[in-house]
Amino acid sequence: MVGSALVRRLASERCEVVTAGRAEVDLTDQAAVERWLEAARPDAVFLAAAKVGGILANDRHPAGFLYDNLMIEANVVHAARRVGVDKLLFLGSSCIYPKFAPQPIAEDSLLTGPLEPTNEWYAIAKIAGLKLCQAYRREHGCDFVAAMPTNLYGPGDNFDLDSSHVLPALLRRAHEAKRRGDDRLTIWGSGSPRREFLHVDDCADALVFLMRHYSEEAPINVGCGEDVTIAELARLVMAVVGFEGELAHDRTKPDGTPRKLLDTRRLTALGWSPRIPLGDGIAQVYRSDSFRAAVEGPA
Repeated sequence: MVGSALVRRLASERCEVVTAGRAEVDLTDQAAVERWLEAARPDAVFLAAAKVGGILANDRHPAGFLYDNLMIEANVVHAARRVGVDKLLFLGSSCIYPKFAPQPIAEDSLLTGPLEPTNEWYAIAKIAGLKLCQAYRREHGCDFVAAMPTNLYGPGDNFDLDSSHVLPALLRRAHEAKRRGDDRLTIWGSGSPRREFLHVDDCADALVFLMRHYSEEAPINVGCGEDVTIAELARLVMAVVGFEGELAHDRTKPDGTPRKLLDTRRLTALGWSPRIPLGDGIAQVYRSDSFRAAVEGPA
């Protein structure tokens, strides 16, 4: 999803875009990554590839989330240095921060407390990735930086109910509930946890901005600076879909982190801000070809 958004954003820039898709190169294979980068010789690299998923996927596949992400970032960062890439931007995640970090979460909250257990495998891998960028900057003088985006959504998202994140999962579940004529939509937990959501096209714009204007060892947060409760998000999704049933809660399921709002003052001070309101973005995703293909299959 992020890679596709970056390609869309970079289409308006004066540059040649080369991509390393899954079918082209296995990023967990060090030799394959080095061959690809040696042949492509890019000036800059956006490292957006990752194995991602929601609470259920993290719980079922902890080894996969840890191993695959460690291998991807280690292989790409190391090979980028070997072939002389001028700049690399590593895409992390807001889940790197402690579960009970002060809100909004500043970048210096990293490693000040325990992680949220429901996604610690992914978080540990992402922490290793940003630390790898810092290490290569210190030891080899590489201009490698790390950006930590908040929860992302948008066209090309994963709408599989077993592995998706909360927003795309709610969108699909509300759509299917409406199609079946259900009288309620049930969400996990109390609905009280607060989350921040950023459209992937805004994220891509921020990453291009940072590639141009950011060159520091410390990671930098990327978000919109506003959050909503999961219950508020569900009602917003229901309104976009046109589902008129009631909202119910399954309180036997976990809530996850109570609140996760990023402190984006450093990014704002550099001169960047998002442009897509949450309601407009959800409506855009609901109308997108990728969502229709996911829920209805190929035409």
